Amino acid sequence: MNADEVALATLGYKQEFKRHFTYLELFGLSFSIIGVVQSIAAVLVYSIPYGGPVSMVWGWLTGSVFILCIAASIAELGSAAPTSGGLYYWTFALAPEVIQKYLAWLIGYTNTIGYMSGVAGFDYSCALSILTAASIASDGNFIPTTAQIYGVFCAVVVSHAALASLATKLIARLQLFFIFLNMSVFIGLLVVVPIKTPSGFQNEASYAFGHFENISGYPNGFAFFMSLLAPLWSIGGFDSSVHISEEAQNAKIAVPFAIMTSTGFGCLLGFAVNILLAFNMGTDLVSIISSPFGQPMAVIFLNCLGKSGTMAFWILIVVLLYMSGLDLLLASSRQTFAFSRDGALPFSKVLYHMNATTATPVYCVLFSGFIACILGLLSFAGTAAIGAIFSMGVVCQYICYLTPIVLQLFFGKKFSPGPFSLGNASFLVSGLAVAFMVFMIVVLMFPTAPAPTASSMNYTVVVVGGTLLLSTLYYLVSGRLWFSGPVCTVDGGANADHVNDKIGEVEI
Repeated sequence: MNADEVALATLGYKQEFKRHFTYLELFGLSFSIIGVVQSIAAVLVYSIPYGGPVSMVWGWLTGSVFILCIAASIAELGSAAPTSGGLYYWTFALAPEVIQKYLAWLIGYTNTIGYMSGVAGFDYSCALSILTAASIASDGNFIPTTAQIYGVFCAVVVSHAALASLATKLIARLQLFFIFLNMSVFIGLLVVVPIKTPSGFQNEASYAFGHFENISGYPNGFAFFMSLLAPLWSIGGFDSSVHISEEAQNAKIAVPFAIMTSTGFGCLLGFAVNILLAFNMGTDLVSIISSPFGQPMAVIFLNCLGKSGTMAFWILIVVLLYMSGLDLLLASSRQTFAFSRDGALPFSKVLYHMNATTATPVYCVLFSGFIACILGLLSFAGTAAIGAIFSMGVVCQYICYLTPIVLQLFFGKKFSPGPFSLGNASFLVSGLAVAFMVFMIVVLMFPTAPAPTASSMNYTVVVVGGTLLLSTLYYLVSGRLWFSGPVCTVDGGANADHVNDKIGEVEI
């Protein structure tokens, strides 16, 4: 066995994937999921109303500081114990024995459902962007119906499922193209937008960096906190490379490298894009937000570049969103595979299967895509319902990140450090990460504007609370009788004793 196989065997699992992801390709997957330009295009509606340029620029920078703390904490854990089921595996290993099985179960389900909702949210944004291109081409005469959006959404999910079922080597090589295209679009925007923007839409530095305009209805201070949702929704999926770790070469180094570099580049490039937009968006924020296109960046592009230039860039953004959704489904399927390998999911005996031709978990890919399509049906309940799916993905992520970090901080257990370690700074960095995530989970529960109606209410607490409640009930009724935590596939065992004491991997 090579070093990666030995490290995985130490965690209790045999090598089943092909390790074809290099450092650069694993970075490409994480960077594609973050997808700076396309992510900002999808979430700009959550920063402009809550303070305008100040919130776009300084809100992004403020959020980035704390987001880097989260990334560093996850990278430290990922370097110590890189496995596809990372978050719930770490939770089991770090939790007090009396609650370790329940917490691992809860985090496993939350992470699995959270990723599936993330796929639904990304692919719905992709479908909406495809139809926005049609609206732009028709000069706004074509306004898609919910049924049309859902139909395109399902087509996107199905195509992603087909691509995500390919052999690991092919998917890994695609990441190099994804890196190139992401960087090309970013550089293209930096060059073209300032040149093409008419003088009437160009703003002074005092406006771009200092103009605060709150049109949300919330008090100014809270509006700024709401603007942090933009970087929070854009820079995420820190654990995506963790879920691909069993397909990565030299995973103990590659995983933290991918997490930190993709997050760092995402924060930096996103800051640059927001500055660019603040300088070239004009001053009529209300018209940008209230446009029938439903996409503020499309309105800014139309003002700056005209119809033909907007179409060219918007098509590229659609392609970038499509690539992000593909990589998100890939990570989702690997989390599903890991959790079914440990026997926790319904139909685990079916889902825990490697396709003989591609050596990938095709059934897990199809299952993740199917659940995403089911979640997408909430779009027929209105914008508030589909918005809850967006928020659900982030809240579930943060609950899953919080749990092992808090356990490591306060319950006396720790992993033997991997090549990437925060050392003495670990407590401070992890503490800031925890504080920020707890605060933002609360912010994520608020509606987009005060005094909500039934149709504008934020139902995130319902869908996330329902996930936690149903998972807990399933555990109490059934899971507690047979779920033993991570299994040992190396020795053919069916218990998780090795996670507690095998080869000193967890130190008390």
